[in-house]
Amino acid sequence: MRVGIDIGGTKCLGVMLDPEGEVVAEARVPTPSTTLTLLDVLVDLTTRFDQPSSLGVGFPGLMNSNGEVGASAHLGEVQSEPLRARLAARLHDLDFDFPVVIDNDATAATLAEWKVGAGRGVDDLVMVTLGTGIGGGFVFGGRLYRGARGYAGEIGHAVIVLDGRPCPCGRRGCWERYASGTALAEAAGTATGEDAVVAARAGDPAAMRAFADFTRAVAIGLANLVNIVDPAVIVLGGGLIELGDELLEPVRADLAAVLYGAEHRAIPRIVPAELGERAGAIGAAMLPERQSTGSR
Repeated sequence: MRVGIDIGGTKCLGVMLDPEGEVVAEARVPTPSTTLTLLDVLVDLTTRFDQPSSLGVGFPGLMNSNGEVGASAHLGEVQSEPLRARLAARLHDLDFDFPVVIDNDATAATLAEWKVGAGRGVDDLVMVTLGTGIGGGFVFGGRLYRGARGYAGEIGHAVIVLDGRPCPCGRRGCWERYASGTALAEAAGTATGEDAVVAARAGDPAAMRAFADFTRAVAIGLANLVNIVDPAVIVLGGGLIELGDELLEPVRADLAAVLYGAEHRAIPRIVPAELGERAGAIGAAMLPERQSTGSR
């Protein structure tokens, strides 16, 4: 009975998987901002589940292979922390002795979509999550790719506009400042990206311009990824994916318009993620088993 927790920009979602991989329980709480309160939340969520056999956690930021936080653009107070070791020690004090693994949240979501979601049967794919920011993950040659230190997939912080909009990471012009749900809401002057879409549907000129700029920005970032790694499939996740073809069709058209040599190559399929908001937590629950078997 594996437990996985996805630490999101606004909420922490925990799930328990049965031996067949089905979600049999879940719980959620708001995401805290400090290391101490984050540890409290992770322990609380874990102990809500009955007799877990392992714990995996998806963290939004740089996370090395030892479960040590490097940095997080959206959890600014959780920096340079041995998070896995501290969490395992807290659980040990409560007589919970089982494997604990922490990895990047988008890497966890990629694992889930690759194994049991939209990427099933695909050996080369890129996953892009459009949420508060942008995360990503890679599967190359039928293996989950994490990079030399575990930091691969921080695609939201690839700069697409020199000296552009300021990013919470401390730099300017990052892709997620133009192509995330947060960026869409800011450009449209709405509370959320979903609100911006509603306004665009109603004919609001600012929201319509913002949505067109958003889909083109998404496509520009995807084109850069395609030029670099040439995936067979791009899996798009995040809350806005619920729009379906209303989002996917303009992104596909914009990608064809900006991709190098589009008329001479097969353009990767862009497909919506299938596991919804649970993808990161389901993938996190899978992490300990993959680490114990040495599987990538």
